[in-house]
Amino acid sequence: MDLFLDRPGLLKSLFQQNFLVKEDFEKGLLAPRDARAKKHPLEEIASLCLPNAKVEGKKLDIETLTVWLASEHSEQEYHRIDSLKIDVSDVTSVMSLAFAQRHRILAVDVQPGFVVIASAEPTANSWEQDLAHVLRKPIKRVIANPSDIDRCTIEFYSLASSVSGAKKSDIGHTSQLGNLEQLLELGKTKTPEANDQHIVNIVDWLLNYAFDQRASDIHIEPRRDVGNLRLRIDGVLYTVYQFPQQVAAAITSRLKTLARLNLAEKRRPQDGRVKTRRPNGTEVELRVSTMPTAFGEKMVLRIFDPDVLLRTFQQLGLENADHRRWQSMIGQPNGIVLVTGPTGSGKTTTLYSSLKQLATSEVNVCTIEDPIEMVEESFNQMQVQHNIDLTFSTGVRALLRQDPDIIMIGEIRDLETAEMAIQAALTGHLVLTTKHTNDTPSAVSRLMELGVQPYLIKATVLGVMAQRLVRVLCPDCKEAVAPDASGWASLTRPRRIPMPEQVYKAVGCSECRDTGFLGREGIYEVMPFSANLRAKIQEGVDLSELAQQANKEGMQSLRLSGAQKVSAGITTIDEVLRVTPENQI
Repeated sequence: MDLFLDRPGLLKSLFQQNFLVKEDFEKGLLAPRDARAKKHPLEEIASLCLPNAKVEGKKLDIETLTVWLASEHSEQEYHRIDSLKIDVSDVTSVMSLAFAQRHRILAVDVQPGFVVIASAEPTANSWEQDLAHVLRKPIKRVIANPSDIDRCTIEFYSLASSVSGAKKSDIGHTSQLGNLEQLLELGKTKTPEANDQHIVNIVDWLLNYAFDQRASDIHIEPRRDVGNLRLRIDGVLYTVYQFPQQVAAAITSRLKTLARLNLAEKRRPQDGRVKTRRPNGTEVELRVSTMPTAFGEKMVLRIFDPDVLLRTFQQLGLENADHRRWQSMIGQPNGIVLVTGPTGSGKTTTLYSSLKQLATSEVNVCTIEDPIEMVEESFNQMQVQHNIDLTFSTGVRALLRQDPDIIMIGEIRDLETAEMAIQAALTGHLVLTTKHTNDTPSAVSRLMELGVQPYLIKATVLGVMAQRLVRVLCPDCKEAVAPDASGWASLTRPRRIPMPEQVYKAVGCSECRDTGFLGREGIYEVMPFSANLRAKIQEGVDLSELAQQANKEGMQSLRLSGAQKVSAGITTIDEVLRVTPENQI
C-alpha cells in the first residue's frame, strides 16, 4: 500500500530540522486547505511563503522544498526537469498519459539499460513493479518538483499527441520539392496541411515554448529524415525536438502562411514577419527568414521583444563614461554615428533605444531597414525591397525629400549608400547607421575601402561605437573565486588595471537551467571623433595610431569594458574573452 506525504508531517520535519521557527510551524498547521485544488503537500507549503529560518531573506519555495525532500526524506536524488534536455518522443513512449497522471510520475530519461522516472512521492511505489515489467528495464527513481511534473506531463503528451496526429494525417499532398536527395516512396508522399489542427497546435506550442525559454531565435532545420527544432538562448543554440520530416515541412508551411510568404516558392529565400501575443498579453514581433537547403526549406524566426525599447541604456549595459560619450554623439544636430559589431551583437537594440529617446514630437525620425525588425509608432519606417529596386541608397534619397531631422540606415553596404549618408549629414541631418567591423578604428578603414574620401569622413563622422553581448552571471548561484592572473592580463592589455581580489564564476541552478548565466548585457567601445583623431584620418591611415590616440582621450577597448563587468561581478573573464576579438588594437 502506498504511503503518501501530508502537510502536517512535512511541516513537523521542517520544524525539527530548524527550517521553520515555532510561530511559522503553527501558522502552517492552521492554514486552511483547498481540497478542490488537489495540490501536492509541498505545493501547499510553498504557497504559504513561509520564511526559511536557515537562510535569511529567503522563502521556503517549491524548489527549496523539493531539494530538501530528496536529501532528507528519501535515498532518491534530486532531479530538476529541464525540457531542453529531454527527448519528448522517448519519454512519452514509456507510459500512457493516464498512467502518468494517475500516479503523478513522469519519465525524464530513457537509456538502453534503465529508465529514469521522476516523482514527488518517494514512498509511493505501487506503480513501480508493473512499469518495470512492461518496460523490461530497471527503473531509477528521482525526486522532482511536483509543479514541474504536472506541467511537463501536459506539455510533453500534448506535443507528442499532435506530432503523432500530424504523422497519421491524410490531408493534403504538399510536394516535398526542394530536397535534393528526395526518395520517392510510393504511398508515403502525403504531408499534413499547414492548417491541419495538429500542425496549428504544434506551432502554438513552439512559439509559447520559445517565449517561456527566453529564446532570441527559433531554427527549423530540415535533414534527410527529420526536422530539427533548435532555440538560441543567451547566444547558445539548444536542440529541443526532432520532428518527422513531413511534420517539419508542414510546420514551415504554417509559419510561411502566418508570415504572408509565398507557399509555392521553395527555391528562393523569403523574408516576412509575424506579430503575435504572449500568454500574458504582451505583443511580440517575429522576423521570419527562409532559405533553400539540400533537404528542404530552413526557417529562422528572430524574436523581438518590444520591452527592449523600454529599457534604459544602463539596463543595456551602457553606462558611466561610455554612456556620456554616446549621448554626446547622438545629441549633435547633424553628422554620422556608426555602430559596429557582428550579427547578433545588439546593434539594432542600441539604435532603436537611441531613436526612441530622440523621437520627440518636435522631430521627424525616418528609417530605412532590411527588413524592419521592430515596428515603432514614433518612427517613420521604410523597408528595403530589392524586387522593385528600393535599396538603401534609393531609400535614403527618398527620405531626404521627407523633411527628416534624424535618419537611421540599417547598414552601409556599398559606396552609393555611404555617399547618400554623407550627403544627408552634410545637409544638416543626424544619421545613425551600422557597419560590420571588429572594433571602432576598423570602421574608418572599411569606409575608405568602399571608396569614401578621408576628407568626407573627417567632415561628417561624429564617432563610432563597437559592441558585443556577454552572458550575465545568474545572481542566484554565482560563486566568488580568485581571479585568473593570465586571463585578467589578457583583458586589460595594454593597460594594466589592478586585478580585483575576487571575481565570480558560473555554477548553475534551476533558475538559469544549470548554465550559470541568465540574460545578456552589452560591452562597448566608444570613440568620438576629436580634432586630434580627425587629423590622423588620411589615405593609408595607421589604425594602431588611431587607437592609441583614442585611448589617450579615454576610449576603453571592448576587453577593458568587459573587465569592468568582471570586476562588478556581472560576467566572467572567459565570457569576455569568448566574445571579443583577440587581436584588438
